[in-house]
Parts: sequence; C-alpha cells; structure tokens
Amino acid sequence: MLKPITFHFETGAKKALDPDVARIRLAHAKESLLIREDGLGVLEVGAGGEMKDITRRKLVLLARKIVSVVKAHHIERVHIDVADLFRQLGDSHLHLKEEELAELISTHMELANFEFVVYKSEPKEGWKFLRDVFVTGCKTKTVQKAFLRGQVIAKEINACRSLANTPGGDMTPALLAGAARNAVRGLPVKITVLGEREIKKVGMGGILGVSCGSDEKPQFIILEYRGGTSNEKPVVMVGKGVTFDTGGLNLKPSDAIYEMHMDMSGGAAVIHAVALAARLGIKRNIIGLVPAVENMPSGSSYHPGDVLQSLSGRTIEVLNTDAEGRIILADAITYAKRYKPRLVVDVATLTGAAMAALGQRCSAIFTEDETLEHKLRVWGEESGDYVWPLPLWEEYDEEIKGTFGDIANVGKTRYGGAITAAKFLHAFAKDLACPWVHIDMAPRMTSIEGEYLAKGAVGVPVRLLLKIVEDF
Repeated sequence: MLKPITFHFETGAKKALDPDVARIRLAHAKESLLIREDGLGVLEVGAGGEMKDITRRKLVLLARKIVSVVKAHHIERVHIDVADLFRQLGDSHLHLKEEELAELISTHMELANFEFVVYKSEPKEGWKFLRDVFVTGCKTKTVQKAFLRGQVIAKEINACRSLANTPGGDMTPALLAGAARNAVRGLPVKITVLGEREIKKVGMGGILGVSCGSDEKPQFIILEYRGGTSNEKPVVMVGKGVTFDTGGLNLKPSDAIYEMHMDMSGGAAVIHAVALAARLGIKRNIIGLVPAVENMPSGSSYHPGDVLQSLSGRTIEVLNTDAEGRIILADAITYAKRYKPRLVVDVATLTGAAMAALGQRCSAIFTEDETLEHKLRVWGEESGDYVWPLPLWEEYDEEIKGTFGDIANVGKTRYGGAITAAKFLHAFAKDLACPWVHIDMAPRMTSIEGEYLAKGAVGVPVRLLLKIVEDF
C-alpha cells in the first residue's frame, strides 16, 4: 500500500508558499486546469457547476477529484485553504460544520490516493501519488483534529481494501485469521480464533459443510472490543469470510469466478471496523464475528441435496452449493446470541441479485425495524456508504421452505434472489432478542467509473459500521 498523505497545518503568520506546492482552488467549470498565477502553480479543480448546487455526494466526489487531477499532473504537494473553501461552499445548502468539512476532505482525499500495488513493480519514475497537503485557514484545533480523524478512518478503510484485494492463493481462512490479528495488534481488542475442531465442538455444521471441499480448514474469528461500560450490551457485527468462492460443485462459469477472492469483503469490513472503533477510542462494546471458509469442489465437497445441521438446530437443505455465504452466516448469527447483543448487523457480498436490483451505487439493506431502516439510510448518506432497503415480507418465507430439511438455501424461483437470501438469514435472526440488519454489499464490492477510486475493493461499509456503533 502506498504511503498515506502527510498533512501539514500552518497557523499564525501567513508564510510565502513554496513554488513547488500547487494551490487548490475550486472552479465552476467542468474541466480542471493547471495555471500560473503570481509565479505559483494554481490547480483549478472543476466543480461542474455553481457552488450552491453542490450536494454532500458531489462534495465527496469533488474531494476525490482533487487527488485524481493532482496525480494526472504529476503533482505531489498541494496547498488547501480550508477557510476559503468553506466560504466558497457557504452559499450551498450543505449546512456542514467546518469540522465535518475537514473530516470529509481528508477521508476522501486519502481514499482517492490509494492504489493496490503490492504485486506490481515500482516504475523508474516512482508511483504517482499525493504526498503532502499543506492546510491553512483552520480556525481551531478542532478542525485540525477533524482532518486527522478523517485520515485515520481512511487509512483503516484502505487497509480493508488491501485485505479484500489480496489474491485467493495468498488469503486462505488461516491467513485471514492472521490478518485479523495484525489489524488489531497493539489495540485493546481481544481476538480468539476457533479452528475446525472447536467449530465442530460448538456445533456449527453449516460452516463445516461449506468448508469440507477444501484442503484449507475453516476458521471462526472473534474480535471483542470493550470500549463501553461493563453492563452495556454490545453491537455484534458479522462478516462473510469466504476467502475464495468457486461455487463448489455448482461451479461458477468462467466469467463469474474472477474476483471471487473478494468474497471475504464483508469479513474484511468487520475486522477493520472493529479495529477502527478501537483506534478512535469509541465508547461502545463491539463484537466482530467472521466465519472464514474456502468453497472448493473436490471429492469431499458438500453436495446439492445434502442436509446440514446448523448451530441453531434447524436443518439446511442445500439446493445449490454456490449459495454458501448465507449458510456460514446462519451459524455466526446464532453464535451472536451468546453475547446478548443490542443489535446484530451482518455484512456480506451475498447476491448478484442485489446488484441486478440496485446497480453498483449502493448496498441493499434488510431489517424489520422501520425506525432503524430510516436511520441506516441517513447514516449511509452521512458516511458515504449509501444503502437502500428491500422488503422482508413474510410472504417470501414460502419460497425458502425446505422439502427434506427445515429451510432451503435458495428460493424456489430465480426471481428476488437478494430477498430470499435475506429471508434465509432472517429465519435464524428471529431467535435474536434484538434488532437485526442484513447488508448485502455485493453491489459495492468493487469501484466503478466516475467515483475517482482505484480499481478493486472499495472498503464498504466500514464508514457505515462506524456510524452505526457511534449513533445507534
């Protein structure tokens, strides 16, 4: 991973700017220009319209665009006047505090500066990325702290992106457990990893069933951060950790199997959301659970038609071995009960059907709690991890009713696949004595054109998970 940006805060008397430092200025035009003014380089970044028309979403893209334009012009050092920027945006309807603006700018500049280059040879001229940002116009230390907080958030998201981008050959369940240990090293987070023997002893037959076709043994990763009071019920976050998904015996076609090393993106998000909460000293109790498996076809694979005994006691009729994520999540959701949680949130790259329904610009959310659903949409807008709800109506229960087991792992028709997958999880979440949310992040697994992010993992929904634990 490339080095993070170094933010330099200049206060007191205004210093003469270094001619090698390009000044950033927003312009109404769509295009961006590098011009000379008073002997200094001025980079006019096109906002594409009047400042009064800028929304929070557009501001996110604008902060990233600054870095994109900087890199295109091979500029490594820039100057930003926060007070001037705040004045420019003052006529908009954003109603942002300066601290919020500072955090948003630093977060998204850092996200845009990231590129996954671990496996690439460095070019002779070096990597093109932004190294230094000189910030003036910070009226208070609080604004400076907001800049640094935004950078901490972005660095953790970028670490999540690196983890999710790691090829499947270098990211087995055991290696994912090792990455989780590294992510929380030095932080007040207790980590426990259950191996195959312990998973079998606990009774998580879903995880054992999915993993049995691979030489790589399953792992059940438990992260515990106790930042709240001793009697506070925790928020439990569950992340899908399929380190490579071939589809099993229901083998994926060749055009669908690429990028399936990122099928553990939900697990990566949970690991780094817990680490981020600990790094920021959030005063909450948080548990992270990541069932980690590799879904492979072999002579020992689980079969279509198999019936698995889940931790809940319910049996799962396997109609398709490529619907494996929901099976391992079922065991993890049941395991969450022992923590007596106040909220359970599961995160998974679960269905292509969610992408078919929503495109690639937001994740799908499912919950029976309408108040929580509304809050999630607000938190999604505030965090930049956008979400949209789909139904959990009881009429869909009939579609996943098993013939030879209690519940089937796919629906009876090919329609509404994201909903039937959520209803499958809901069957296990019903046992929880607290609200439950399912986030199908498959639409946001990788970046798309126009959002000024490097190709590969996006790091969704780490920011949303942070919002949830802070504000729920």
